[in-house]
Parts: sequence; C-alpha cells; structure tokens
Amino acid sequence: MAHQTSDLRVNPSDETIRLGPLVVRFLLTGDNSTGSIAAFELIVPGAQRLAAPAHSHDHYEETIYGIDGVLTWTVDGKQIDVGPGQALCIPRGAIHRFDNSSNQDVRALCVITPAAIGPQYFRESAEVINAAAGGPPDRAKMTEIMLRHGLTPAPPQPQA
Repeated sequence: MAHQTSDLRVNPSDETIRLGPLVVRFLLTGDNSTGSIAAFELIVPGAQRLAAPAHSHDHYEETIYGIDGVLTWTVDGKQIDVGPGQALCIPRGAIHRFDNSSNQDVRALCVITPAAIGPQYFRESAEVINAAAGGPPDRAKMTEIMLRHGLTPAPPQPQA
C-alpha cells in the first residue's frame, strides 16, 4: 500500500489537555502512525506530582526524554532523575510515577510504543482530576478509567 504524503504534517494530533496543574500536549497518536507510536509533551509545574495513582502497563513501553527541568521518576521503587537531554525507557509491567521536586517547571517528551494509549485516556482522567479541584481525585473513578485503557493502578502506598 502506498503512503499518502499529502496527509503528512507536523504535530498531526495537536491537542492540549489540562489535568489539574499538569499539561499534556499530544503530537502524534496511533491514528497518525498505523499504531506504532504515540508522542506527547508533558509539562509539570514546579513542586507538582502525578495526581493519578502509580501504575504499570503491560502492552507498551513508555520512554521519557527530558527537555527542561528535572522530573524524578520512581520505577519499581527506584528513584531516577531525568533532566534535559536524558532518556528513560520504562519497561512493560514496571510500576511507576513521577514528581517534580524542584520549583522549576519541567517539560518532557513521552513516547508510547506501540501506541496503545492516546488522548482519550487523558481527556477522561482530566475530568476526574479537574473535578477534584486540587484535592485527591476519586480513586475508584481513576482506577476504572485506567483499567479500561490498559493501565494497572498500583496498590495505595503510604505517603512519606
């Protein structure tokens, strides 16, 4: 099958989704890549953490590339700082989450291979996170959304 170069364009899936203070800006989805890759820019303001529960996914790898600032990822209990020009591949099945422990905003590129998740997961999560108005999101609703989109929430951990 020949490809249609007339359909090629930069950021074909340009969509910005706000999840509380975090911003996800989709650049590519599986629809743009015959399912091989999804890519989005993640912006995490200073002193913010992932509102959704730590989680794993069995159907894709997630690779993080640091652009600005340092994001601290906890992967299977190990803390790993990812700064500008650094990349971290989170393997399938690894429980992970992130925190921005500095006052500097962080920008990172997140690449999902294959493209098993897309903007719909983030739109649905944003509804629950934004409804919490800065408080903890409804864990049952978040868990239902995560499971439906192929993410497995980790059991709640005591907060340090």
